Amino acid sequence: MPGTLESRILKIEVPVVVRVGERQMRMGEVLSLVPGSIIELNKRSEDELDLLINNKQIGSGTAVKVGENFGLRVSYIGDVRSRIEAMGAGDEADAVV
Repeated sequence: MPGTLESRILKIEVPVVVRVGERQMRMGEVLSLVPGSIIELNKRSEDELDLLINNKQIGSGTAVKVGENFGLRVSYIGDVRSRIEAMGAGDEADAVV
């Protein structure tokens, strides 16, 4: 097999999520959403955004415009160990048996 296990693992693609904010809503509020509805979030527009892997925060940064797209300028990133742990299945207590 060409390449080492380590080099093959480093080529695996994982979903990266940038969380703008979050909030709790009643089910009735969710069901009443229509195009054009505005959901107010718990973050100010100048606050940093969360960078997540596998629903676990590994860093943060600020929103930037890249051409016609949005991007994230990373201002904090956890150490390699925390990033690898975020890509795993999580705590054994969270595992489905």
